This record gives sequence, structure tokens and C-alpha cells, in this order.
Amino acid sequence: MIRGRTAIVTGAARGIGLGIARRLAADGCRVVLWDLDFSRFDVGTAGFEPLLLQTVDVTDAAAVEAAFAVARETAGTIDILVNNAGIIGPIVPAWEVTPDAWRRVMAVNLDGVYHCCRAAAPHMRDNGHGRIVNIASVAGKEGNPNNSAYAAAKAGVIGFSKSLARELAASGVLVNCIAPTMAETDLLAGMTPEFIAMVKGKIPMGRLACIEEIAAMTTWIAGPECSFTTGFVFDLSGGRATY
Repeated sequence: MIRGRTAIVTGAARGIGLGIARRLAADGCRVVLWDLDFSRFDVGTAGFEPLLLQTVDVTDAAAVEAAFAVARETAGTIDILVNNAGIIGPIVPAWEVTPDAWRRVMAVNLDGVYHCCRAAAPHMRDNGHGRIVNIASVAGKEGNPNNSAYAAAKAGVIGFSKSLARELAASGVLVNCIAPTMAETDLLAGMTPEFIAMVKGKIPMGRLACIEEIAAMTTWIAGPECSFTTGFVFDLSGGRATY
């Protein structure tokens, strides 16, 4: 059962990450929140008491390893890792993306997943149990015009997750992805109305994803009922995905 398990959720101070943490807590998990900035996080508004709040830069391998060690010492064991931290990056044609912007998107969205999995996977493998859920994107499967860095990073998350899943398949540690379409979060503030309209126009259901829908799917994948699926990309795109 998921009750009593301990989960780390990255990018958890707000938005999708907070929604996932809230759902995990509601289902009985002890939850460790990782983020760069908790200034806007409020326990009363969140509706649950985290086990730990840790300020962590997922692009920094040493910082991730140190934070994971503290979380493991506090909790005793880490059973679930949800890699949610991410940035949307520039909304411009690929040739206008600067090298610095490209590297930043890769560092957060792809390298961050690698760093966190690198810290957690050996611990979970040694325990003979674990669940890793990486939040990718339908953009990583199909691409989005004017958002090439983000799409490339999320495609990398999918490929990395499939490889890691196969490496851990016989260990009791399952690794899966979620590929949501655009969701109703404050990340929309960094996008142009034209880009939002373009993405929404690709969704047959005609709306964006809800945080609660992403949280529900994540919690199921991290729980005991998902026991024979690893290396899979779960669709959450309102009918957009073609594979």
C-alpha cells in the first residue's frame, strides 16, 4: 500500500508538483518537497504537513546527493521519487534559442532528472522496492513549434526513463513517465497567447489538463496497483497523443 511510504517530489512548491505532493499526502504518504524557492509555499493553503522542505537545485549533482542523504536519514527510506521540476524555456524558433537558454532548459528538465535518479536508484535497488515517476510531456513525443529546447529535453526524459527502467526491471524498482499536455499552471504566464492557443488547438478535448488529473495518475503509478508496468509513457493529453 502507498500509505506510510515516503516520497520526494521535485519542483513541489507550487503548480503540478504541489498538486502531486498534496495527493500523495492525502493517500497517506510522507512527502519531502524539493524546490528552489519556498517563499510562496504555505502549509495551511497546501492542506498537508510535509516531512521536509528542502531547497535544492536539481541542476547541481552535489546538491542533489546531499539533499537526498538528509531526506533518507530523516525518513529512513525513500520509496517514491517524482521528478517534476522543469522550465518551459524560450518560445521562439529554434534558430533564435541562445546556447545559454538551451543549456538552461536541458540542465533543469533533463539533467535534473538524471541527477535525482542517480541519487535515488541505488538506494531503491538496495531496498528491493521503489517507484520513479518522471514528468515528461507530449511535446517530447510530438514536438511543439517554437519550443524546441523544451521538446528536446522532454524527449530525453522519455528515452532516459525507458533505459533506466530496463536496467532496474528485475530489482523491484519501476520507472515510468507521464506525458501530459499543457496544464493550467502559472507557467502559462511565460507563454504567448498565440502559443497557448496553438497547443490548445491540438487537443481534441478542447481544454488544458488539470493539476488534479496529473496528480491522480502520478499517485496511481507510484502505488502498489501499478506493479507490472515499467518503461512506459502514460498519456495525459486529452486525445492529442498519436502513440
